[in-house]
Amino acid sequence: MFGQILKQFASPSALARAGVLSMNRRNHDYIMKYNPRRYYPMVDDKLLTKTLAAKAGVPVATLIGAIRYQYEVKNVENMIRSCPGGFVIKPGHGSGGRGILVVHRHSEGRFEKNDGTVLDRIQVYRVITDILSGLYSLGGQVDYALLEECIDFSDVFRDYSFQGIPDVRVIVFRGYPVMAMIRLATKQSDGRANLHQGAVGIGLSIRDGTPRMAVQFNQPISRHPDTGADLSELRVPFWKEHLELAARCADMIKLGYFGADIVIDRKRGPLLLELNARPGLAIQIANHAGLASRLERMERLAPGIHATPEERVAFAREQFA
Repeated sequence: MFGQILKQFASPSALARAGVLSMNRRNHDYIMKYNPRRYYPMVDDKLLTKTLAAKAGVPVATLIGAIRYQYEVKNVENMIRSCPGGFVIKPGHGSGGRGILVVHRHSEGRFEKNDGTVLDRIQVYRVITDILSGLYSLGGQVDYALLEECIDFSDVFRDYSFQGIPDVRVIVFRGYPVMAMIRLATKQSDGRANLHQGAVGIGLSIRDGTPRMAVQFNQPISRHPDTGADLSELRVPFWKEHLELAARCADMIKLGYFGADIVIDRKRGPLLLELNARPGLAIQIANHAGLASRLERMERLAPGIHATPEERVAFAREQFA
């Protein structure tokens, strides 16, 4: 049985020839080399990321506040009183979408999720308490809960996502966008845009943002499993703005290799959702293309040859299909 399964996989040498980036090489040649550990808080601490983004003029979701101590948990209803719409509670040092609670609407101790599930205030308090305890944080460290206003979801992806906001992941290296995909929520992923939980990933052309390939659990698909929408027809508006936003993030943090997650707000356009110093490699499967060859090409460029984000984006769009 295992022999039959193994025949489906390419050999390491074949993957290397195809320019596929392995996890070991990603960690050693790019994360360790280009991401000094002392700068990780710039992306691992979501509140710090939002502060840096505000200074750099990078648009982000509106901050409601932060809860750092257990005695502050009971203040959550006062914090959201000025936020009549939905809100999001997330771990300040979380990753992988774990511990995030999205409340679609709320009133008098009643909190409704996108799928119609209703929570009471005790259940919401428990979510925050779990966050503070470090249940979802990197390394299990004591954490804080970040409260943001919900993104005013643009209708442009209405037929391509199930009860969740799609986000565009852009891999940025030395300030250049080198690969991108859009992640679409499904019923199986519980409305979250996380590939390992069952979300759909669609590789996007750096040149024009058109779909290259769609996958779910690393297997090719052609239609969204819940909505039935033809994934080849998806189009990402504001594509140039997406890439320029991601490229500007390289100027606000001191990391050379990272992922930028971007969402589209109905009124504000593309917004930075979060940054990731250790972006996953499944983006290569969604694009049916390897990252290694693209990163090697960017390494050969002289530092500073393209000074502005706009120049870096224009060059990348010329280089990569």
